[in-house]
Amino acid sequence: MCGLVAIAGDSSAVRLATLALYALQHRGQEAAGLVSASGGRLHARHGLGLVADVLPEEALRALPGRSALGHVRYATAGGSSIQNAQPLVFDHVHGPIAIAHNGTLTNALTLRRRLEARGAIFRTTSDSEVIVHLIARQKGPVERAIAAALRKVEGAYSLLFLTPESLIAARDPQGFRPLVLGRKGKAFVFASETTALNQIGAELVREVEPGEMIVVSKGRLRSTRLSPRPAKRALCVFEQIYFARPDSSVFGLSVQATRRQLGRELAKEMFGVEADAVVPVPDSGVPAAIGFAEESGIPFELGFVRSHYVGRSFIQPAQGMRDYAVMLKLMPVREVLAGKRIILVDDSLVRGTTSRRLCRILRAAGVRAIHMAVSSPPILSPCYYGIDTPQRKELIAAQRSLPGIVRFLGVDSLHYLSLEGLLRAAGREGGPKGTDYCTACFTRRYPTPLTDLRAA
Repeated sequence: MCGLVAIAGDSSAVRLATLALYALQHRGQEAAGLVSASGGRLHARHGLGLVADVLPEEALRALPGRSALGHVRYATAGGSSIQNAQPLVFDHVHGPIAIAHNGTLTNALTLRRRLEARGAIFRTTSDSEVIVHLIARQKGPVERAIAAALRKVEGAYSLLFLTPESLIAARDPQGFRPLVLGRKGKAFVFASETTALNQIGAELVREVEPGEMIVVSKGRLRSTRLSPRPAKRALCVFEQIYFARPDSSVFGLSVQATRRQLGRELAKEMFGVEADAVVPVPDSGVPAAIGFAEESGIPFELGFVRSHYVGRSFIQPAQGMRDYAVMLKLMPVREVLAGKRIILVDDSLVRGTTSRRLCRILRAAGVRAIHMAVSSPPILSPCYYGIDTPQRKELIAAQRSLPGIVRFLGVDSLHYLSLEGLLRAAGREGGPKGTDYCTACFTRRYPTPLTDLRAA
């Protein structure tokens, strides 16, 4: 998923960008990086780990400039090594350029093979580097070269580029990944989520539109279209379900309000299930559980205490690390749970291993019955646009029947939110329509060509 931020036109750009990255840390915990522009040069700092580890105060003092570009990485294309930490910085025919990317290209491997056949030498395994090589082969000023390069790529991208003279933002024609434009005084700010703007006291101006490229240079902003005709939008509905922070507004909707509505829709569909308490899986299941409790009238209880010193288990890069994170992160409140019949609310069920472990913990705490409620439909297909479910064999709903999943988890019953309920909750008035979302992970219907999959 990754998190992006960039600021142009502020003497405190480096420190503001670092603060904004803290607000986006939930989008990636493997690596962080920051690049600043000053004196016709780009200055970079990268590292594996969290923002606090990679960008301490002494590192920020070595990054001068009034423009800065930052990134937190969650690897979906390319490995987790330091060479893939972003922003990536290159010197080429258009001068120094840094790139930060959220999303995954679906024709990157095909393009990479073609570029290598023409003599290109890659230094990373990231799909983002393909874009840089394409830019280097285009004529004209850098913004024209970027636009020409992006017309050759397919899939999901929200991109930020920094050069010594300009800051450039671009979003793919389908708009898979979020990207917003803000202002702080005279400075322009771009970020993956509005929570990053709030963190630094910036004002939201608007979303970067799907298929739009924005150039900030010499204190002015120019907008152009990457394609003459707007494509059918395919906004990632999983942003609303899990990835975005609840205090953000994504695709024009409050994430917190959307997740509560998901819980309400789920309660309507589960009408008649008897239970003593609605218990969320912290933290991402909390808003949906609140909505479920409000709609059903069943009391809401915090049945787990979460350690906030452990990161998000879903985006850990290996299954063993995910299991370990769950053991460290959640502890049951036995006094609340013992002898109770509970509705256990989670945002999604991907591999099932985390939920299985949680259910064992609940049984050991004396829970009498577990009715698991998932505020999204069954995930049947891999995501090729930036979520780490690359193989169908990892998806429990694609490999087991509903009774088989119930047995695997050790629950008394399992209830998924229907696709119709999801789209009702996420397509409310003032936001996107249900048809504006990408639901490929639930339906196996992909909105763009999967070129690399066919070529493999």
